[in-house]
Amino acid sequence: MRKTVFGAVAAIALLAAPAQAADSWTLSGENSKVAYGSIKKDVIGEINHFTGLSGTVSADGAVEVAIDLTSVETFIDIRNERMIEYVFDGGPTATLTADLDMDALNAIAPGDAAVIEVEGQLAFGALSVDVYTDMFVARLGEDRVMVTTDEMIMLEAAELEIDSALDKLMALAELPGITRVAPVTLRLMFDRDVKKAEAAPGQAG
Repeated sequence: MRKTVFGAVAAIALLAAPAQAADSWTLSGENSKVAYGSIKKDVIGEINHFTGLSGTVSADGAVEVAIDLTSVETFIDIRNERMIEYVFDGGPTATLTADLDMDALNAIAPGDAAVIEVEGQLAFGALSVDVYTDMFVARLGEDRVMVTTDEMIMLEAAELEIDSALDKLMALAELPGITRVAPVTLRLMFDRDVKKAEAAPGQAG
């Protein structure tokens, strides 16, 4: 199975609504993170991440999650700029869409957790990629779900067609090499839209 960082985020979105099928859910961006590692010169390891994350799961199970690629943080300003210009030149956002099977997730009660295999689609530049991954889902409460990577995910540059962009970064930074596979971890928090649920008209008894 192909496992990419964006595929993992799609999985996170798919697992965001295990409570009540009638409610929608929203990603808590300030409590969420997508991080990845990179290695240069064969011996220097670095950790980078994205800060601009947003997403929703609608009441009918339609999923959409967005990663603001311009929010990449490598802790070096010029490198951030080069990543945006050369690696993410296909567009400022990677978007994931999927349809959620709500019934398959309703069994997760508050305080419980499960590992679930899910799938979705990634729009990355001009690409549309089918993605699959396993995610660890923890139901923290009636209105909050945390989803993390179950195992380390390895992101392949070739799958997203960014090998030439990495070659450009190597030339600009005068590096002998940048690895083409990166380890990825994710922590995503989703909150149930309680106010929307309370505002909805009730069913007649």
